[in-house]
This record gives sequence, C-alpha cells and structure tokens, in this order.
Amino acid sequence: MTLADLQVKTLGDPRFDSPLASYVKGRATNQYYVAEDDRILLDDTVGLVQGRDVPWEEIATFEAGGPRARLFFPPRSTRAAIVTCGGLCPGLNNVIRAVVRALDDHYGVPEVLGFRNGYAGLDPASGLPPVVLTRDTVADIHERGGTVLGSSRGARDPGVMVDTLVRHGIDILFVVGGDGSMRGAHVIHEEIERRGLEIAVVGVPKTIDNDIPHIGQSFGFQTAFAKAAESITAAKVEAQGALNGVAVVKTMGRHAGFIACYAALASQTASFVLIPEVPFAMAGPNGLLAHLRRRVSDRGYAVIVVAEGAAQELVAEAAGGATDASGNAVLADPARFVLERIREDYAARGEEVTLRYFDPGYTIRSVPADPADAVYCARLAQTAVHAAMSGRTDMVVGRRRHRFVNVPIPAVTQRAHNVSPDGDLWLSVLESTAQPLSMT
Repeated sequence: MTLADLQVKTLGDPRFDSPLASYVKGRATNQYYVAEDDRILLDDTVGLVQGRDVPWEEIATFEAGGPRARLFFPPRSTRAAIVTCGGLCPGLNNVIRAVVRALDDHYGVPEVLGFRNGYAGLDPASGLPPVVLTRDTVADIHERGGTVLGSSRGARDPGVMVDTLVRHGIDILFVVGGDGSMRGAHVIHEEIERRGLEIAVVGVPKTIDNDIPHIGQSFGFQTAFAKAAESITAAKVEAQGALNGVAVVKTMGRHAGFIACYAALASQTASFVLIPEVPFAMAGPNGLLAHLRRRVSDRGYAVIVVAEGAAQELVAEAAGGATDASGNAVLADPARFVLERIREDYAARGEEVTLRYFDPGYTIRSVPADPADAVYCARLAQTAVHAAMSGRTDMVVGRRRHRFVNVPIPAVTQRAHNVSPDGDLWLSVLESTAQPLSMT
C-alpha cells in the first residue's frame, strides 16, 4: 500500500464557504484533532515505517476525515440520497438518521431521498420509488434494528442506476454496505466519471464480520459480538448442567473469525474457538476430538465456538458449489459437522455425551445498536457527510486508531481483513480458552 493508493478523488476545487468553516479555522493537529491539511500514518510502528524505505514525503498516509472550510457543493441547492445494501447489521438506522440530520442541521441541504431495498431501488424495473427522508421521518428510527429503507443483495446495471440518480437530480449518493456493496459503489462512480457528471459517491462500510481493511472496526460489530457472547454464556450453563456436556455455538464469520474471537473473549467461557484463518484436524492425537475428550474429562463440560467459515476444507463438499445472489459461495455448516463428529467419536468409544447446539445467527444482525456503536455510527455518518459536501468521491469513511479517515474504495476492496494467526488477538483467544496453539 503506497501513498498513491490512499489518495482520495475529488470532483474539483471547492467553490463555496462552509457553514462549518468556524469549526476548523485556525485549529492545529493535536492528540484529539487532525488539521485539514494534515494526514494520518498508515503504519504505527517505527519498524514498519522504516521498512518501507521511501522518502518521508512518500510515506503511506490517509486523508483526515472531518469538516472542510470550503465546499464543492452549494448546500442550499444540493440533493442527496442514501441506499443500504447487503445483509442487516446493528446501526443501519443510526447511520441513516445521522446522515439526514447532518445534512439538514449543519449544511441546510433541503431534501434527502432514500432508495429502497439496496441497489434494486436504483433500478426502475424493481418498482420501488424512493422515499423522502426528513428530520421527522428519521427522528426515532435509531431505536430499532434493521433498516427503514430495506436492503438486498446483488448487482444492477450501473448505467441504469446512474440514469436514476440523474433523473432525481442527485448530487451525492451515500452507500451503506459491505465489500460487495462498495465494489458496486465504485462501479457507479466509474459510470459517473465516464459521463463527466458531478455526482459524489461516498460509502459508509458495513460488515457484521468486521472484515473490511483500513477502517478500524466496522459499525455494528461491537453490538453483534456482545449478543453472540450471550449465547456462549448460555451454552456454558447448558453444558455444565449435563453429563459430559458439550455445547457448540455457531457465529457469523464467512472468511474472518472476528465475531467468534471477540464473543469468546467477552464471555470468557469458551473452551475452543474455531475460525477460518486457523486450520485444525478433527482426528489424531493432536486433533480437536482428542483435546475435547481431555477437556471434558478434566472439567466435566466444554463449549466450542465455531465461525461459519471455519473448516471449509473439511466440509466444502457438502455445499455443492452453490452461490448466493451476491456471488458468494454457499458454505457448508462446520458447526453441525463438528457436532456430528463429536457424537460419532463418543459413540464409537461407548461413552455418553450430552450435546447442545446454539446458533444466534440472524439475531445478532437485527438488534438495535448498543450505545457505543450508536456513537460510532453517528460519527461515521457525520464524517461521510463532510467528505461528500467537500466533493470527495469514490471513497469510504473509517476510523484508524481513533482518527477518522477518508479511504479510496479500491483500497478497501482489494483484499479482506482477517484475524492473523500471528497477531495478539488470536494470542488472547488462546490464552483465554487454553486451547493448543495448533490442532493439526
């Protein structure tokens, strides 16, 4: 990742004074604030910076998020729109509300449209006219889960979507969604750019799996793993109350095991955590089954947390190669696989085991954001509005080590963010569970 990779596009030079100019006038960078002309380091250690071996002025840095003294769009005649895409996530309504409020309160933008059911709402063939979002219509939506605009998966013709933006006189499109949705936003931007239009596309990245790079932590993730932790705690109660009790808890996490890791750390009751990034064997002297038998023998019970994308090399054949509407592979269920193998192993030994299966699943996606996530959603939305009004485009907002940043969309879609088996998060999980470093 280079400095060039992190340069955010703009629609042109700013042309109008911002109503928030007094907020930024004369403020210098300090430990709480990053000045408009300052940048934020990608790397956070001396070793990493030195390892790049480039001149200081070429060190990879992010553009700071926040209000600008000058705007590209004239506030009183700007028209904005919001679309929420992909799966549900705690905080979607918080983001919608905060975007509408920031546009209205701080910039006086007269109208915000909400396109319904994801990118489908940008295709007239879907028969979904947009809705007008006002301070009154969004006043209480943050108190409930889901999204008042609805959502969907799958791509649409970018030409048709841009035609819709033009027909409705949209100057700014806010896209709230995951990596697939951000790829879609980039395609929309490319079509806008090809036509020479002045329409900004700004993303607020959303993923329950927390697997988007460079944005710190995705909104809703904290709420999600907190709810998953409740299931792990309940699983322990069930397992402890049975003879040779083994509870298996399945969490979301197709390619990244962040929910499984954080939920296990929050509950402090898991015996084993299985994630996509760390392979394991079921059988053999160092396999999961052998370690599980010892744990149950020593403590009388065990709780296994399994991310949905774990062990796919063991169970992939069961999925049959199917894909969903977004083109993602349909995964086989590793938690059921683990459960059945445990049942078979104990039966083969003539030993009794009591198995319990917990799947919080969609529950963790549909609840309202907790207070910490609600704050984060509001600040991300405000940062997105500031970026859009200043003419930034083809970008997403995030928080990099407590600093809000603007990041080009291509930088967050070129790879996934995963749990590192060599990182301190996984080490913390191993310490908390006392499971072996390797089970292969």
